[in-house]
Order: sequence, then C-alpha cells, then structure tokens
Amino acid sequence: MKIRITIISALLLLAACTKAPKVPYGQTVTLDEATLMDKVKGGWYGQTIGCTYGGPTEFKYKGGLIMDEIPIPWYDDYIYDTYIEDPGLYDDVYMDLTFMETMLKEGLDAPVESYANAFAYADYKLWHANQAARYNILNGRGAPESGHWKYNPHADDIDFQIEADFIGMLYPGQVNKASELSDRIGHIMNYGDGWYGGVYIGAMYCLAYVCNDIPTIVTEALRTIPEGTKFHSTISDCIKFWKKYPKDWKQCWFEVTNRHANDVGCPEGVWNGFNIDATINSAFVVIGLLYGEGDFLKTMDISTRCGNDSDCNPASAAGILGVMYGYDAIPDYWKKGVERIKDIPFPYTDLSLEQVCKENFNLLLTCNETDRNSILFTVEDPETVRYEQSFQGIVPVEKRVLKKAFTTSVELKFKGNGIVVEGSVRKTGHADDSYVASVTALLDGEEIEHFTMPIDYIKRKYEIFSAYCFESGEHTLTLRLENPHPDYELYAQEMVVYDSL
Repeated sequence: MKIRITIISALLLLAACTKAPKVPYGQTVTLDEATLMDKVKGGWYGQTIGCTYGGPTEFKYKGGLIMDEIPIPWYDDYIYDTYIEDPGLYDDVYMDLTFMETMLKEGLDAPVESYANAFAYADYKLWHANQAARYNILNGRGAPESGHWKYNPHADDIDFQIEADFIGMLYPGQVNKASELSDRIGHIMNYGDGWYGGVYIGAMYCLAYVCNDIPTIVTEALRTIPEGTKFHSTISDCIKFWKKYPKDWKQCWFEVTNRHANDVGCPEGVWNGFNIDATINSAFVVIGLLYGEGDFLKTMDISTRCGNDSDCNPASAAGILGVMYGYDAIPDYWKKGVERIKDIPFPYTDLSLEQVCKENFNLLLTCNETDRNSILFTVEDPETVRYEQSFQGIVPVEKRVLKKAFTTSVELKFKGNGIVVEGSVRKTGHADDSYVASVTALLDGEEIEHFTMPIDYIKRKYEIFSAYCFESGEHTLTLRLENPHPDYELYAQEMVVYDSL
C-alpha cells in the first residue's frame, strides 16, 4: 500500500494520527520533497533552539527542579549572541556533524574506525564517555571496547544519547535501520544504558516523521529497548506516572527521580546530585514531551526545568517536535535569532545549520527510493535490540576524598573488587603541555597495567585508573610514576570503591 502525501494531504494524515494514533507499520509512505525538507529543517533548527534555551541552566540544578519562579532568559537575538559568545555550548550538535561529515566522505557504510577516529583526533574538548573513549582509541583500544564499562567508567553516561539525533533524522519511519547504525556508532563511546539512550532518542525521531501523537511515539520507541534493563524501567515509569498524574509533571519527576536517579557508574555522579546518566536524562526528555503536549515552549521549558543536563534534554525534545510538525510550525518567536546564524558554520566543522539540513536531505535521497520529487520508505515495526547492562553485580561501597599529589608513587588501601581513582596530571612549574606521564599500576604488589597520561587536555586520561571484577577483599593499589619531572605531578582527587552485591 502506498500513501502519497502532498502538503495538503500531509495535514489530513496528521489529523488521522490524532484520531487514531497508530504508526503505519509495514506500509510504504511517500513524502514530497517540500514536506520532507520542512521536517528535516525542523529537527535541526529545533535541536539548536532547545540547546540554546537550556544552556544557561546546564548542570546548575543537580538533583533538583528549576522552580517556575526562576526565569530562563530569552530575547530576539539570544541565539545569535550565544552562538558567537559561547560556541562550545553546541557540542551536542557539532558532535553529530563530526559523524555526518564522515558519512559525506565515506558513505553511510563507513567503517566504525572512521567514525571513531573522526572525533578521537578532532581538536575540540570532550568530557565523560566521549573523552574516555577518545583516550582509549588514541591508545590502541578501539570500538567497541572503547565504550565498554570495563574500560570506560562513563559507559552509561549521556554522550551517545545527545549525538544520536541525526541518526533518527536519516531514517524516516525506519527504526530498525537507525538501531543498526546506533549499534555501530554508539558503542564507540557507550555501552548498556548509555547506548540505549541513543537508540531510544533515535527511534523517537524516526517515528516523528510518520505520526504526530506524542504518547504513541514515546511508547512505541521504547519497544527498541529490552525489558529488564534500567533504561526500560525508567522510561516505563515516566509513562506510568504521566498517566497517574497527567497534569502534574513535577510529581512525575519526583516519582521517577526517587526511583531511578542513583548513578553507580560515573565516578563524579556516585552518591551525588550530579547525574549525567543517560537513563534519567532521557526520562527528562520524555517528561518534557508528554507534559508539553506538542507546545514548543512548554516542551522545552519542562525538559529544562527537570535539571541536570538541561541543555541537551530540551535540545532532543525540541528536535523531535521539529521533525513531527516541521520548521514552518515552530513559532516565529523562536526563529528570529536562529535565522541570523543559519549560514555560520558550527564550531570545528565546515557545516552551517542551513548546510547540514541540505546534506541530511541529500543523504535521505541517496538511501531511499525516489519518485517524482518525492521519497518513498517503508515504515518498520520496531525490533528490540540486544540486552546489555553495565556494572552488573557490583555497587559502590565507598567514596573517599584523597587530595594526594605525588611525584613518585602513592598507595591506596581499600576493601572491595573494583576501584576508580579520579585525578589528573598537573603543572607545578612553568613548563609546556608536552609532558606525558608514564604510570604503572600494581594491585597487591603485582603489576596489572602500564599506561600514559598526557597533560594535554584534549588527549587526557579522564581518570587516573579504573579496574573492576577482581577478587573481593582487602587490597592495596599502588600507582607509580615512572618518569618524574620537577615541573609536573600526579594528583589523585578521590576514589570510588566497588564490591559485589
């Protein structure tokens, strides 16, 4: 069956979705080029607007809500001013573009190594799962090990979630194709729930092309995630408490946060209000979508006021709405500033907002059937991706402040079967950034790893050391600096100890 959608009949389809919010699985859908481009543009512009809206609050509200009486600034040139003065805010956009540029050079079937190397060798700053993966790749540990929790303590963090928007926009209605690409790219920097964050966000973008009923999109996209995972449980609770408290997003936020905001992976987030875990931040995207009821401002505002990674979450929520309704449907109030920056390349890329929309559109044309200035695609019934969970069977049992600077060695005694030591190389003199520390780690006197730590921030090792799942008991970890230098030191900030459940 083929459904031909002109600009007029597109409105009829949307009306039909509203009455009977079903996704046309198995059907071939045809979108004319004008409608398709409007949706692509809506996704990219919506993401940029949402990121800007939440930017001032990013991680300023950790573990708490942003109350209604606290204003979030906006004026006509706000996006332009932010874009010029704080371009680093848009890391969740230019990271997407790094992968898209790889596609443009090597095609959608580019090898995983090309995607991995593209951001590992880029000259922009990274954090958390991305930076840990970058270090792994630069030091010979490629994907998927670069994102695996045993080699990347940030495997469950939000990184791939905020980089997967473009994958969903490449595959209108084709959720399983998006999941396949998410498998390849997402495991470069994440694993388990961190990977699921990107799979889920990508799936919602795919479905936004073919249905405008938000609860349907939220629920159907969840079919890609295995039951029994923390991610599935968290989003399921979002839906459950939205149904129970349909007019009170704050009560939903409280119920979900109370049950799911305990981070066991990211060392900074353990026993801390700071939470960069993909599960809870995806929940804040969903809360914004469900309670926003299709209103652009309300959706962004609620996702922002949920706190924590409050620029990335409204970016994804607004991007999904943008694909659903199209750029033309975004209120003019939000587009005044974005029109001023549409032809200015994003940082660290040659692509501007307008250019990326055209490239996204062209990629759609190359990987789908076309007919008379239209694109044809078959809507896929979502398949569940494989089950995987990070940190299974272990939990944090101690978090200890260290504040130990050393130029020879340091000994850390602990009881457990896993440990992460946070810290970095620091200057003590007026030397340059060329120093690379050479470090040997010994567990109970036996060497278990030798590694390097560049002082260069771009190439840095995100934690000094991490290891999991050795024999539980009393242990001594020794970190020995093999090439001491009078102008540098290693600084151990704190450590997290794990043990079996």
